[in-house]
Amino acid sequence: MSTETSGGRPARRRAGAAAGAAPAGEAPHPAAAGPDSASGAPHAGAAGPPGVSTGDLPAFPGDLSAFAVQLRRMHGEVGRVIQQYAARQNLHATDVQALAAILDAREPMTPTRLRTLLGLTSGAVTACVDRLERAGHVRRVREDTDRRVVHLQYVADARAAARTHFRPLADAVRRAGADFDERELAVALRFLTELNDVLAEVPGESAGH
Repeated sequence: MSTETSGGRPARRRAGAAAGAAPAGEAPHPAAAGPDSASGAPHAGAAGPPGVSTGDLPAFPGDLSAFAVQLRRMHGEVGRVIQQYAARQNLHATDVQALAAILDAREPMTPTRLRTLLGLTSGAVTACVDRLERAGHVRRVREDTDRRVVHLQYVADARAAARTHFRPLADAVRRAGADFDERELAVALRFLTELNDVLAEVPGESAGH
């Protein structure tokens, strides 16, 4: 959700954060195994050794398997915090995704745009917005120039509560980045941005189906 940070020089990056390693005394997070481990499907990193292309895909110069493990692990850890917030606010997981989309939008969010972003049906997005409005998280505001256009606004008090809950994620980014210089972080951000852009092109069924 929010990427605001709090002050203080963070501790140095912990050793042992290697591919898929769990914190001492804890079992590996389920996300580190990935859905393919239960189904017997090939591991996501089984596309070949570094530098080898697969079919029409470009060659990946890094360790694809290690990237897959760490991305699943990050998804699992972030998802855990999101699930905690959803439970505290009595929200569905889709509701929290909608709030994040509204928060991160560079232009006023509409129900139509939200439906497209989340892959929902018209009925599902209406139900989602209704729940969020009843719970006091968002409000529908009609545009002054065209009353038919509805914008979804994040209610200020609810936004502040979300930032408080998700502040540890922002602090984690600060701690993790403490040992990297500005150039290295710029490269990491460029990769994550490109990855998200490519992931957004992956086809899938609407969540309402």
